[in-house]
This record gives sequence, structure tokens and C-alpha cells, in this order.
Amino acid sequence: MTDQDYMRRAISLAERGRGWTSPNPLVGAVIVKDGRIIGEGYHEKCGELHAERNAIASLTEPAEGATIYVTLEPCCHYGKTPPCTEAIIENKIGRVVIGSRDPNPKVAGKGAKQLREAGIVVEEDFLRDECDRLNPIFFHYITTKMPYVILKYAMTADGKIATKTGASKWITGEEARALVQRMRHNYRGIMVGIGTVLADDPMLNVRFEGGRSPVRIICDSRLSIPEDCAIANSAHEYETIIACAAAQPEKRKRLEALGIEVLELPGEDGSVDLQALMRALGEKEIDSILLEGGGTLNDSMLRLGLVHEVKAFVAPKLFGGAGAKTPVEGSGIVLPEQAVKLSLEQVMTVGEDLLIEYKAGE
Repeated sequence: MTDQDYMRRAISLAERGRGWTSPNPLVGAVIVKDGRIIGEGYHEKCGELHAERNAIASLTEPAEGATIYVTLEPCCHYGKTPPCTEAIIENKIGRVVIGSRDPNPKVAGKGAKQLREAGIVVEEDFLRDECDRLNPIFFHYITTKMPYVILKYAMTADGKIATKTGASKWITGEEARALVQRMRHNYRGIMVGIGTVLADDPMLNVRFEGGRSPVRIICDSRLSIPEDCAIANSAHEYETIIACAAAQPEKRKRLEALGIEVLELPGEDGSVDLQALMRALGEKEIDSILLEGGGTLNDSMLRLGLVHEVKAFVAPKLFGGAGAKTPVEGSGIVLPEQAVKLSLEQVMTVGEDLLIEYKAGE
């Protein structure tokens, strides 16, 4: 096996932590000695051991003189766990091959410097692009303290997310809906507008065994959410935040008694200040949001530059109807050159549907 093989093994290990490490990054590590893997691990859950320490804990023989391949620069500070650089030095590992650089100011080059000062050979930026693809969420969150937002919607081939009567179940097939459940597990928050709650009465949870449900975030300017809806009835089971522009004190108290956190964040136009909401969610260590809002909320988030990826499911169906809802509504733009620009990442088939993935805001 080659250096590239070992690093790609570390990348595949890192992926196993997806959905559990927030707000920490996905990291994998592989320890190799005399052409043999003698230890490997990944960061499994926030608050638990980092990848390097898990790899060291799995050693089948002493690591003196070995090489460790790690997808992200090892940490050199005390957080919820001790620094990984200490463990690497203590175990007399001779070479460290690093994929991504860590933008966290507490690390940012200091980890590699500390290892070199201990006499360890350090190689940086190895398969960096592949390693960087693990952690766009972490890189964004650690530098901005705001969530990384993924806009997801399902539409027909003529761009409709519902019929003219508002009916929307189901646009896509079973395979696509199952994939959406995995997406919900992968991100720390899920956000919709009050229109979606009133129209669909959703639960917004993860419906597969062993999955982690995201924090539910509802944008509800006038705090009009029904107190008997599915969201309210399950708030003691699933963490729920409602952002409003104005809250009636009595209703707020009743919602809080149900287990809902109410954030009052008025914007200048009488709606929720979405920028302030993103900052507030970042302070709560919500590093990523799956935006499943209706066309109005989607439009507002896009206009403010708060969307970083778009995942569009396209079903092989046609609804028609001038009044049928579309993924992005609002007032629209006047000229094509004013469009929100997207860059295509990939297109794949999911059952009978297409999934088109874009980067936004770049």
C-alpha cells in the first residue's frame, strides 16, 4: 500500500463519525509501521477521544518509529480531551502525514510546529483537497461562528414543490425520502418556516433506528404555531427552537412549558432577523442546518447569502399550474444577471429521481 492508500483509509474512517461529531470536525487516523497498519481510529463523538488517540488506543504493537496519517492537523490544546500532539510525541511516532490544515486559531499551524520541535518529521497538505471535502461545515463554523446551511427541496421536472391545491406528499420516491432521513442525521439543525408547519404538520425528526434527530428550528414571525401541532406535542422529546419577531407573553410561557425555546429576534420588516438567528444558533453550537423551508423562507435565506449548498431532488413528474408553489418564491429578480449563482458539484440518480448538488455563495 502507498501513502495515498493509507490517507484514503483515514478519510473513509473519518466518514464514520458523520452526524455525531458536531461541532467538531470529521477526522480519521491510521498508524503504519513496516508496511503494516498497527492502529487506526476516528473521532466518533463530540466530547470523546479524537482520532489520533483512538488510533493509539487500538495499537497492536508499540508505535515507536511509525507513521501516522491523519486527515486534519492534530490538536495541541486542552479542550474536552487532552491534545493529540502529546500522545503522538509520547508514543515516539516518527512521522506525521497531515491532510487538512486546521483553521481553528487554537491549532492553526501550532500542532505541526509542536511536532517538528519534538523531532518528528511532518508532511502537510497531503491529499489536502480530498481531506478538505470532509469538513466544509467545520471550516465555515470555526471561522464565522455561524451555521453552514444546506438548502434541500424536492420538486417536479417543471419546478413545483406542491400541486395547485398545496398537496405535496409524495413528490419523490421511497429511495429519495430515505436519503433525506440520512441527511437529517448528518446535520445538527433542521429549519422550516411556519407555513410548512401549518400546511404539513411535520415532525422533522429522523425516522431510522440509530439515527440522531436534529434540533428543530421554526421561523414563526408572529408566534402563530398551534399548540396542539406535532412539533409542539413532541418538544420534550426533540430539542425545538422557535424564532419570532414578537411573542405574546402568555403564549410564549405555554410554549416554553411544552419544552420549546422561544427566541425573539425582530427584524426591521417585522419578520425574524435571520442574520441574528444564525448568530444565535452558532452560539448554541449548531454548526449546520438542513433548510427544508418553503419558498418564502428559502428566498430570504438566499437573498441574505446564508445558504452554502443546494440539494435539489427532481422527480419525473409534471404538475403544471400557475399558482403551484415553487422552491424559491418572494418577489423574484428583474434580470438574469441578478440571479443567485450556483456551481454544480454532482448529479446522481436516487431511485427514479435525480439529486442535483450545488455550491452556493462562492
